[in-house]
Amino acid sequence: MTNIAFIGLGNMGGPMAANLVKAGHAVTGVDLSDAAKEALVSVGGSVANTAYEAAQIADVVVTMLPAGPHVEAVYADVMTTAKPGTLFIDSSTIDVPTARNVIAKAEEAGFYMVDAPVSGGTAAAEAGTLTFMTGGTSTAFEKAEPYLDIMGKNVFHAGDAGNGQVAKVANNMLLAISMIGTAEAFNLAEKLGLDAQTFFDISSTASGQCWSMTSYCPAPGPVPTAPANKDYAPGFAAAMMLKDLRLALDAAKTAGAAIPLGAQSSALYTLMESAGKDDLDFSAIIKLISGDL
Repeated sequence: MTNIAFIGLGNMGGPMAANLVKAGHAVTGVDLSDAAKEALVSVGGSVANTAYEAAQIADVVVTMLPAGPHVEAVYADVMTTAKPGTLFIDSSTIDVPTARNVIAKAEEAGFYMVDAPVSGGTAAAEAGTLTFMTGGTSTAFEKAEPYLDIMGKNVFHAGDAGNGQVAKVANNMLLAISMIGTAEAFNLAEKLGLDAQTFFDISSTASGQCWSMTSYCPAPGPVPTAPANKDYAPGFAAAMMLKDLRLALDAAKTAGAAIPLGAQSSALYTLMESAGKDDLDFSAIIKLISGDL
């Protein structure tokens, strides 16, 4: 049994922490939400008031936080109290420079640390089938892998510190582009008199098929489990997709990489934000495209 401090018990972090508890670890959670803390206690975890307090007794610290500044602040606190050799796993999706900077500081202070952002959404977090994209030294990755295996199904070592974030923003940019293309195709088919199910049956077995169509179809009907059949209640909110696209734009500027479709995708999701509809699932981009938003 390992003593694990889990900082950030939101829609993703809560289920991830619960899976660590179910695997037999002693998990102490920290969150601003009383409901999130109560949910962890209900499955056998415990809670602390601050990250500083939780990290004092931890062998492993896992974080799932909103943005880079939160990660910097939490680890600045944690590093003043954690035991030497403690393993840090940051599963937040943040900018690459911040990830690399925090890991460098952790290593200098005698800790092991990886950036390990995730893909798969809330359903995968609950099922323990997330994909982890992990950056850091081979030693840090080897120490983190047993815990990542509990929370995920696919665990990849992407290379040096920050490369997990690189993989995450590139993957989610691709997802946004493919979802928009899929939504445009369904909208075109409908406008020309071809119903969604028939188009799905054809295209899902033809060259246009992709995950955005076959697993997460933006048109209501063809994929019963997709948010499109639940009034676009989010598995992955448009606001979160826009956050990742903006991270991709920032990373592209730093690298001097051309991402014209990524930039256009960001512009379209910004329109959802401006319309106050970014709390819907990111597949609801089809409503923007069809003029129904």
